[in-house]
Amino acid sequence: MIFVLVLVGDDLVEKILATMLLAAFLLCVSTPAFARTVQTQGNILQTASKDGSLKTFVGAVDQAGLRDTLSSGGPYTVFAPNDNAFNRLPSDKVNALLADKPKLAGVLKYHVVQGRYTSADLAKKGVVTALDGNQLKITSSDHAIAVNGAKIVKPDIPAGNGIIHIVDTVIMPSNL
Repeated sequence: MIFVLVLVGDDLVEKILATMLLAAFLLCVSTPAFARTVQTQGNILQTASKDGSLKTFVGAVDQAGLRDTLSSGGPYTVFAPNDNAFNRLPSDKVNALLADKPKLAGVLKYHVVQGRYTSADLAKKGVVTALDGNQLKITSSDHAIAVNGAKIVKPDIPAGNGIIHIVDTVIMPSNL
């Protein structure tokens, strides 16, 4: 919407008042739209829960006792495997991980990096260190970025305490 204010006459006070009135009007009209775009972002787990493809990941974080870490700490970069990634694992391996809280926590910490890295940042890094202390190799091509071979299928999901990149594979540390 465009408004044009044409001020005629020589009275400077009238021109200033008319300009202030127009500015106040425009501020009132634009503020609700601006307020809708600047919403408070949820933390990593709240954001992941809203994405329909991360149910297994969110459940695993709860099972491993990492909810508080990913809800309040950070900033973190999380490589969250989607549900299809977990479904591709043999069911006996998933059940064994879910039954062994320390191993599950280790696998999940292998998917989390201290700091907030966008996909553009990652493409330049080459290597990042996971919360478990292991190195994750970042590779990039014209069409994709991968973390230890897991392709980022949905990058740069902002969260209040970090950023999420959805990956197509559960990344397993070499010690498991």
